[in-house]
Amino acid sequence: MTTLVLNAMAQVPAQQCPPSGGAFGGFMPLILIFVIFYFFLIRPQQKKMKEHQKTLAALKRGDRIITAGGIHGKVSRIDAGLVEVEVADGVNIAFSKTSISAVIPEGKQTVEGAATIGKE
Repeated sequence: MTTLVLNAMAQVPAQQCPPSGGAFGGFMPLILIFVIFYFFLIRPQQKKMKEHQKTLAALKRGDRIITAGGIHGKVSRIDAGLVEVEVADGVNIAFSKTSISAVIPEGKQTVEGAATIGKE
């Protein structure tokens, strides 16, 4: 009789245990990675973009700027999406407002991180 019970038990496959933590436990590493990306990459970039938009909105005639291409000049005229920049005496170039990368503060030669010619 015991052999019959043992034979019957051997033929029945063992039930697999469900993974511990359920379905939520499998997504936990992905959620953690997203949170890390948000706080270290996405959020700082959004703050930087908002600050740049505020700088462009506050742009006025006479401000010294640096374009994305590295051209230094003084704002001579502002239209809706265009900014006319004086790069030399009598030489004006029109740029898209979004191509302005920095505004040089009053009393400074350049912004932090930008190189100046002849200065070391």
